[in-house]
Formats: sequence, C-alpha cells, structure tokens
Amino acid sequence: MAEYGRLTEEIKNELKEIVGGKNFHESPEELVAYAYDASAFRFKPDIILRPVETGQVSRIMKIAYREKIPVVPRGAGTGLTGGSISLKGGIILSMTAMNRILSVEPANLVAVVQPGVVTEDLHRAVSKHGLFYPPDPASLKSCTIGGNAAESAGGPHCLKYGVTRDYILGLEAVLADGTVLRSGAKVMKNVVGYDLTRLLVGSEGTLAIITEITVKLIPMPKSTVTTLAYFGESKSASEAVAAIISKGFLPSTLEFMDETSIRVVEKFTGLGIPSEVKGILLIETDGDTEGAEKSAAEIEGILRDKGAFSVETAEDEKKRDKLWHSRRSIAPALGQAAQFKLDEDVVLPVSLIPEGVSKIKEISEKHGIPVAIFGHAGDGNLHVNLLLQGMEQKHMEAAEAMLKDICGYICSRGGVISGEHGIGFLKIPYISMGLDPAALSMMRRIKNIFDPCEILNPGKMFPPEIKA
Repeated sequence: MAEYGRLTEEIKNELKEIVGGKNFHESPEELVAYAYDASAFRFKPDIILRPVETGQVSRIMKIAYREKIPVVPRGAGTGLTGGSISLKGGIILSMTAMNRILSVEPANLVAVVQPGVVTEDLHRAVSKHGLFYPPDPASLKSCTIGGNAAESAGGPHCLKYGVTRDYILGLEAVLADGTVLRSGAKVMKNVVGYDLTRLLVGSEGTLAIITEITVKLIPMPKSTVTTLAYFGESKSASEAVAAIISKGFLPSTLEFMDETSIRVVEKFTGLGIPSEVKGILLIETDGDTEGAEKSAAEIEGILRDKGAFSVETAEDEKKRDKLWHSRRSIAPALGQAAQFKLDEDVVLPVSLIPEGVSKIKEISEKHGIPVAIFGHAGDGNLHVNLLLQGMEQKHMEAAEAMLKDICGYICSRGGVISGEHGIGFLKIPYISMGLDPAALSMMRRIKNIFDPCEILNPGKMFPPEIKA
C-alpha cells in the first residue's frame, strides 16, 4: 500500500502561488462541499485547487509527485460511484474553471473544449452549426465533458450513436509526474501507434488528468419522432425491447421504466400516470422525416403486439418534452422515495433484458430491499436502484450482499457490472467477477506505469490486493 506525504504549510503556500489565493480553498465549509458526489459516500480532502490552464495543472502535479500527495481530479461531482471524492485526503483538483469551448470546426466535424465545459453548453454551441454531439447523460445540464470523458459517460442516445469514448478523437492530459501528453488528432481515422486516447477515456482519473478534449461531431438529424407506450406489466415492456431490436430496428432512444420507477415518479410529479401502468417505454426514431416516421409506425405495431394498451406520439417539441418528463423525473423522484439509494448500471445482452428484469426483482425480494429498474434498455443498460432506509451497518451489509448477487448474475449471463457510471469506489468488490484475471493484472500494471506512486485518484477501480 502506498505511503503518502503530508500537506505542510510550506507545500500549501507553493500550491497557492500557482493557482492564486482565489483558487485555493481549505475552509471547513469548502472542504465539506467537496467531500461528496452523487453517491452516498463522504470523504473530506485537505485542500481544493481550481487551476485555469494546463501549465498550472502540470506544476501542481510536479509538486504532488515530489511529495507523494494524493490528487483527485473532479468535474461537477455528478458521478454515482464515488469516483470524484478523495479517499486519502490530499488535493481535490477542480477542473470547472477550465470551461472554454476553444473551437467548433464544422468543416472538420470537430470541436475542441476544456474539461470544465458543461455538456449541455457544448450541445447548444454545436447545434448552432447544425451539428450534434450525441452523448447525453441524465446530468447533462450540470455534468462536464471532462467528467464524461473520465467515465466514458453514456445516455439515452447511446443505443444508436455510442458512448463518450466513441466521440473523443484526441486529448491533452497531464501525467502523474507533471508531464503534458497529447494523443490523437483532429481526424476521423488514425492508426498511428497505440490508442492512448481510448485508454485514458474511461480511466476515471487514475492514469492522467485531462486538460483538453477534441470531440467528433455529426450532422443533426433532420427529424425525430418520440413515442411513449404504456404496458400493464413490466415483463411485457421488457419483452417489447428485445422484440424491437431483434426485428432489426435501431431507434436513437429506447428507455424502460418499471412499476416502482413509475409509482415514485407519479408521486413526485403528479403527471396522472394511470395506476394500471406497470411498464413504460420511451422510444425515439430519427433521420430523414419519412424514414423516422415509417420506423416509428412499424415499432408501434410491435409495441401493441407485445401488449401496450396506450401508444402516444409527439407532434411537436412541446409534446416531446411532455413525453420525456416522466423519464427525466426518475432521479429526483427516487431521491425522495428513499433515505439513500445506490444506483447500479449493469448491462446484459439485449435478448436477456426480460429475464434480467425478472431475476433482479427476485434478488430484491430475497434481500428485502426495494429496487427500481429503469434505463437504456435498448442497449442492455439497466439502472438498478437499491432504495435504502438508512446507511447503518445492517443496511450496508444487506446492500452489499444484494449487489454481490446482482453482479454475480449479470456476469454469469455474459453482461458487465457497469455500462457508463464506472467502477469508482462503489464497485471495487465486484470488478474481478467480470474480468479475466490476466486482463485485470495487466490493467493494474498499466496503472503502475502511469502512476508509480499511486497518487492519482487512489483507492479507485482496483482492489488494493491486486499487484503487478
């Protein structure tokens, strides 16, 4: 286990000189504000630094490397697995002040951004040029591109268009010793050397600190058709998901909500969802107008064959927003439905979605912990929320046993324990279930090469006993 240095007043003054007094924080109130993310965990750092350019990040890391001080890069703190909290104290490196869109290049279908750019701000900026950046996490109004890159975040549009990793062409990043590394290029095809860009994307701040990102853009679809379907059973809705994909359709979005999700959303919003609704699918088809409408009509036939008793299609943007309201309300609704929640984002082969929903419900009943299941079912990604009434030891032990059963089942059926939230701190006990031992060992060796002193986001992704 790594031994870490202490942040003396002398070292603090060195760091304060780099970022300036207004970007150096250590008051108790400020430390508490950075002690948590969207997970249930709480760990206070020793100081918070807010660099404004890459040179400052490099100088900070040189000092941290010299003194063996832990450093945790952080965006907006919207992660759900404890990835941006500091388990070992040290420095939280808040990247939110590096928030400029450096360029949008329609002719090259790329944009260059700093890591603190809010995802929705990038969406708006490129849409002015008739372009589209598809990754759209639920927290897109507040999450940052740097955090998205660190987690390889997803979202509803990933079924058709892919996750963050598929849209990052190049990076600038600072290594543990302060070295500035550039990888990739502003081109769509690049097979020169090892693909360090894809290695760093999804590495959760354990290999380097991302300071600049080149993203790929695509033309905005000309038309989008949004459809909401009500089912009398969750099972019927999940079977419709598998049927849509098996019949060769690829909607841009195919979202699922189970009965628990629906009931908490109705209590939270008062939308008037009928009590007989036990499953909801929200589907979007896009492309040229004729093609999008034709696909939507054919998918409606499948929905009705699988038992949908109500199918509603949006005629305009206002109606589309209304249909999306229930799906967008799930996270805040679940926040009120339980004192604490743990959000898993497991992935199964799409054909196994009906089986998976039923099996997870069985596991929920076995452990006596209510569960809400929703998410991007079209690509097999289910968000399984454990609704806890406390964080005492008895609650956490029960939750851990339930998570072990869920992850064990998912891996036994060829799935994975995370599709977009990452491993962070929450999922470390289960990572070895789904990875080949040789692959896991190689990952740890890569970590040791990039970060030999283990100062970059220590305690994340890997069990501490796994050595190179």
